[in-house]
Amino acid sequence: MILETCRIWFRSDDSITRVICDDWDVIDTARAEGKGILFLTPHLGSFEITARYVAKRMPLTVMFRTPSKEYLRTLMDSARSTSELTAVAASSQGVRAFLRTLREGGAVGLLPDQAPSLGEGVWVPFFGRQAFTMTLPGKLAAQTKAAVILASGERLPSGRGWRLHLTRLPGEMPEKPTAQAAVLNDAMETLIRRFPEQYLWSYNRYKAPPGAPPRPAE
Repeated sequence: MILETCRIWFRSDDSITRVICDDWDVIDTARAEGKGILFLTPHLGSFEITARYVAKRMPLTVMFRTPSKEYLRTLMDSARSTSELTAVAASSQGVRAFLRTLREGGAVGLLPDQAPSLGEGVWVPFFGRQAFTMTLPGKLAAQTKAAVILASGERLPSGRGWRLHLTRLPGEMPEKPTAQAAVLNDAMETLIRRFPEQYLWSYNRYKAPPGAPPRPAE
């Protein structure tokens, strides 16, 4: 994953030519409806190539967590922001940028399977265990009526490239944050089951952030 990320960042155009996508009609349909698009990309396969591929075909704003180390911040800022791809920090300012873009019919993307900080998540099941799940994606979709599309870049064998999978969530988001998070976790489970060996299982998806409410009984 580390070597792949370096290639995508610094040989971006060549990497994009190695992407196969048979699902682009999912995006065309959402755009024809005049909707903003919220791309949700789990830590499945290559989550760096998905944004690059989409941004070559339409403007895209993505959200990321700012690294604590200064040299990593400088590297990631230069690598992730391009003429087609705008990167914003995971902050109140970044959320406002997302809302503005979606209301104008634009496209944004984030990784929905990170453990959120206090006040930004709820406990809902993920593969049969309670996981503290961020509420931001559900709130964005509910407030803007954006089309929610799950995207993942499956690694092809022998370094041949990637296959981009695009799946749109049917219907509108429920009103309650817990129900919204449950819908998204179910959708991510379905996607991950397609090629589970490429999910980042080493990330502790089930940790309890400091100050989070008690974990419900499983």
